Amino acid sequence: MKSQAITDNFQDANVDALAVVVFKDEKANSGILKDLDKLVGGNISSVLKTEEFKGETGETAYFLFEAKGKNTANRLLLVGAGDKTDYKASDVYTISGAATRFLRKRNVKSFALMPRSDGDSSQTAVGAMQGVVSSQFELDKYKTKDKNDKSIDNFVLFVEGAKEKDLKDGLKRGEIIGDSMNFARDLANEPPNILHPTEMANRAQKMAKEVGLKCEILDEAKMEKLGMGSLMSVTYGSSQPAKMIVLKYEPKKTTGKKGELLAIVGKGITFDTGGISIKPAEGMDAMKYDMSGGATVIGTMRAIGLLQPTVPVLGIVAAVENMPDGKATRPSDVVTAMNGKTVEILNTDAEGRLVLADAVAYAEKQGATTIIDMATLTGAVIIALGDLNTAVLGNDQNLVDEIIACGKEAGEDFWQLPIGKEYSKAIKSDIADIKNIGGGRKAGTIIGAVFIQEFIKDAKWAHLDIAGTAWADNEKPHHAKGPTAVAVRTLLKFVEKSQ
Repeated sequence: MKSQAITDNFQDANVDALAVVVFKDEKANSGILKDLDKLVGGNISSVLKTEEFKGETGETAYFLFEAKGKNTANRLLLVGAGDKTDYKASDVYTISGAATRFLRKRNVKSFALMPRSDGDSSQTAVGAMQGVVSSQFELDKYKTKDKNDKSIDNFVLFVEGAKEKDLKDGLKRGEIIGDSMNFARDLANEPPNILHPTEMANRAQKMAKEVGLKCEILDEAKMEKLGMGSLMSVTYGSSQPAKMIVLKYEPKKTTGKKGELLAIVGKGITFDTGGISIKPAEGMDAMKYDMSGGATVIGTMRAIGLLQPTVPVLGIVAAVENMPDGKATRPSDVVTAMNGKTVEILNTDAEGRLVLADAVAYAEKQGATTIIDMATLTGAVIIALGDLNTAVLGNDQNLVDEIIACGKEAGEDFWQLPIGKEYSKAIKSDIADIKNIGGGRKAGTIIGAVFIQEFIKDAKWAHLDIAGTAWADNEKPHHAKGPTAVAVRTLLKFVEKSQ
């Protein structure tokens, strides 16, 4: 995809369409809106006056006009941005995505966007390009007809008075992030007969080679040797062998604190029947996305390999299929995890925490001093927070605060839930060190987190429960329904700030 940055002569861009941000209650009596209003014969003033277009976030108004002079465009799109006082660089992601999807449906191949920078032109460019790229993801990969194969092939960003280099650098970074989000979304969208643990490992390995990451795949024999009894208990009922994907990024020059290592760890359950504690048939098809945490890790590591930050990052994915057969783990079985703790398994459908237990312990054994894990862990988080916020819990308040702050900058929302010794009492077992469920229906998301915490020794740790935010049930103006690649942008912002 081609991209270009311009800092003057917005109307002279060599494109099919022009798109401009309009704030709530804005009038077309000055500046670029006044000029564009003349171009379309006063129609902007008309729709604003009648409130046919109010400038709400993602709202659009479309005009056709006759191209004149140097201007090749004959289409104009107004895109609402809401209240001007609330506007920030991360909003450009939503705005550019909405413009892209609207124009793409009308077979427009190129457009120029004037997003109204909030002062940070580089971050404006990042958000704009992320939106253009990620908004073109669709679910129709396996359709043989009626595919949405229309695309935006050329994008021009206009920010008046900005430095062209800042815009170009931002566009490049935004394209990498957008492509990496779509890489993660493609993984999450794959049918489970195609994306089993071995295939997930193969794709991670191929990606690592392409972007310059080191990749090691631990097979079941290796995991058994390491004592990963908690993780292995989940795979016994499946004919598909489990894999642990280990991705390493090592910068040529390090600027972070010596000895510090960030690990991002993802749950990669490629399909979850619930095992012996089998799920109801209704809705079980959605369990192909139970590996979304792992997809986020792989997509984030892809971007890291291309962006080349100056801090090392370790990515770990526990890729397992949870199935019921004669060899499957039974409720009441006791297993021993990598750190020596014994676990009484009372519900085989609480399997995500079992694989993450050994994955975070392995990350710390590899030298990780900060660990962020992410998983579609609990249905309880959907009841608590819906699909608008990702739950974050952790043992270090500064780390939790930083994740929330990075999320705000990136345009993703996180909400902290409590964690503590009183909650940990709920997972004490009568016959083993701990049990994998506790408290009945109470505090389900928190109970899942305190279980994982039992396998953290000294590292700073945060847990992201993305069960409510990893999948969109409905299409939005700026993205298709389906996998969202949630947390990729936040994690990359966190890495950026760690340099």
